[in-house]
Amino acid sequence: ILFIFADDWGWGDLSCHGHPYVKTPNIDRIAKEGTDFHRFTVASGVCSPSRAAVMTGHFPARYSIDGHFAWVPSNAKRNMPDWLNPKAPLLPRMLQGAGYATAHYGKWHISNNMIPDSPLPSEYGYDEYGAFNCAGEQMPVHEDARNAVAFIEKSNKAGKPFFINLWVHEPHTPFHTVPKYRWRFQDLDEADNIYASVLSHADDRIGEVLDTLDRLKIADNTLVVFSSDNGPARAVGVAELKLQHDTATGAGYGIGGAKGITGGRKAYKGSLFEGGIGVPFIARWPKHIAAGKVDESSLISAVDLLPTFCEIAGAELPAGYKPDGLSQLSVLMGQPKVKREKPLFWKMDNHWPGSEEKPNHWVGYALVDQKWKLVTDKNLKYFELYDIAADPYEKNDLKADHAEVVASLTKQLNDWIGTLPEGPDPECFSAERSK
Repeated sequence: ILFIFADDWGWGDLSCHGHPYVKTPNIDRIAKEGTDFHRFTVASGVCSPSRAAVMTGHFPARYSIDGHFAWVPSNAKRNMPDWLNPKAPLLPRMLQGAGYATAHYGKWHISNNMIPDSPLPSEYGYDEYGAFNCAGEQMPVHEDARNAVAFIEKSNKAGKPFFINLWVHEPHTPFHTVPKYRWRFQDLDEADNIYASVLSHADDRIGEVLDTLDRLKIADNTLVVFSSDNGPARAVGVAELKLQHDTATGAGYGIGGAKGITGGRKAYKGSLFEGGIGVPFIARWPKHIAAGKVDESSLISAVDLLPTFCEIAGAELPAGYKPDGLSQLSVLMGQPKVKREKPLFWKMDNHWPGSEEKPNHWVGYALVDQKWKLVTDKNLKYFELYDIAADPYEKNDLKADHAEVVASLTKQLNDWIGTLPEGPDPECFSAERSK
């Protein structure tokens, strides 16, 4: 299982999704040889909670992870822990129990490099790792594919099935450009050139890993998934294109180079509208997943990945563990859709009301149940209701015509909120808090 998780990669930032100048032939190849699912959503509009949901199969609010992990004072101010508890139910550990070799290469952000006493990725069930946005040494961002290739070769030689997180940096800021890729798009203006070049570089690295599967003749026996942790980042207003320095990844161009698009979905990163949580999800598994197919109706969530990957691997879920998601293996294989009996929930610490610069970043809670999506501010005073199946771009607020639906969904949301912890587990506090 190769799980490629990009960082801020918008739904529209693929040539197979019609981008006017970005070229992604290797990801396009995954779509050509697999199925492109258009209704996949992640569990948050920002990175850390989105990644925690993949790791645990739970809504991240169950761990009080409602925003990105930053330095300790920021985490404390937002009533967040300083890292995801390594004792939580974890996908890589479950796959280890099924005999899989496990590895993580790329962005971590289940803690932060500014929290030196946070657990290393090796404490979460990975046999090997190279990462950044974590404690310890920071892996250079462009070495992700090289490390993944070496791990695939090693696991294949040992006759071990493998699970790899390939969590690429692109296209998160800073944009770390390489001249070869700048030259590929030299006819574009500078900001577009920068954005296209970093995506092209990431696509080439993904191609190196796909080529390795072909060379070792194991592509037919490998599930490859490409997705993104949230929608694309955009500057508030006009941002000057200038260099910035990141403590984990180094120097590169800042938010002025962010040109991501959502394919018409509403809002961007940080929002619980579909532009913030509706991201690419493309799956390839020859002879199991149909090639060249587009699925525009199956509702798949990031919390479904853990039970899906575990079913594929024959891994048993721990006693007493109840995922918030459900296995979507039959959906991936083109069989009858799985009926989702339980709603999907989101929680983010967004301010109400929205600002003029960010008018769609006010949603504090969201709920999807069958065709309905309810969004509300964090005080549950203002609501909007959408038929998300018929109106994926969230243009028509239907609350005035369906007051009974709003009432029913609001009760479900309140019931769910009642199950959440009041605050984070102190076991996940850094020693820095005492300072």
